[in-house]
Amino acid sequence: MEETMTSLWRVDAQNPQPADLQEAAEALRRGGTIAFPTETVYGLGADARSDAAVAAVFTAKGRPSDNPLIVHIADRSQLAELTAPPEEAVSLLMDAFWPGPLTVVLPVREGVLSPLVTAGLSTVGIRVPDHPVARALIAASGCPVAAPSANRSGRPSPTEAGHVLHDLAGRIAGIVDGGPAGVGLESTVVELRGDTLYVLRPGGVTAAQLRRVLPAGVHVQEAAESVAAAETPRAPGMKYAHYAPRGRLTIVRGA
Repeated sequence: MEETMTSLWRVDAQNPQPADLQEAAEALRRGGTIAFPTETVYGLGADARSDAAVAAVFTAKGRPSDNPLIVHIADRSQLAELTAPPEEAVSLLMDAFWPGPLTVVLPVREGVLSPLVTAGLSTVGIRVPDHPVARALIAASGCPVAAPSANRSGRPSPTEAGHVLHDLAGRIAGIVDGGPAGVGLESTVVELRGDTLYVLRPGGVTAAQLRRVLPAGVHVQEAAESVAAAETPRAPGMKYAHYAPRGRLTIVRGA
C-alpha cells in the first residue's frame, strides 16, 4: 500500500476538548482512518457509511474481507438509524453495559452502512465505548465509526498509542493519543436468537454478568460456534486468530 503521513494528536483522556479533536474528526469525515483509545483497546476507525474509508481499514490491517467490523456510536440515540429495534432482552443488556465493552449483533437497516462493514451479512455489531475520548471523537465526526483493533491482523491488540504507531505508522491517517486503554481485551460480542443469547466472542463482559441481567427464560450459550473456511463469521474473532504475538519459543528440557 502507498505510504502516508500519520498525524498524532494528544488529548486529555479525562476531559477531551472539542478543539483538540477537531482535526481528527474532520479526517474521519473526509474518509481517513484514525486510531483512538477505547476502554478496551485502541481502535482503528473509519466512517462506516463509506466503502472507500472502510476498505482503507482492511488494507491498513491486512484484514480478511470476510471478517466483519464492529460499529461504534457515541450514544444509544444513534442506534435507531442503523439497526432494527432491539428485543427486550437486548435492551436490558444495553441498559446494564452501555457504555461499555459489550457489542450486540442486530439486524442492519438496508443501505445505511457500507456492505464491507458487515461482510455481506444482514446483521451488524454495535457498541457504545466507555471512554470519553472515543465518544467525543465519534460525536464530533458525526459518523458511525467502524473500528476493529488498531493493529496489523494477527498481532496483539494495542493498549497505547505507541503500540499503534509501531504497527501502523505510514499506513493510517492519524492517531488520537488519549493515554493507555483500560481492559486490554476486546468487547464481548453477543447475539440473541430466540430464547438463547450466543456469546460469539468472549471479552470484557463475562457470561455470569450477562446472566444476572437477562430475564428468566433467556439462556446464555458460551460455546464458540464452528465456522467453516467458506463461511463468513458473524463476529470478529470467530474465524481468524486473535492475540497472536510474534516471538521465539525455546523449550529447555531438564535432566
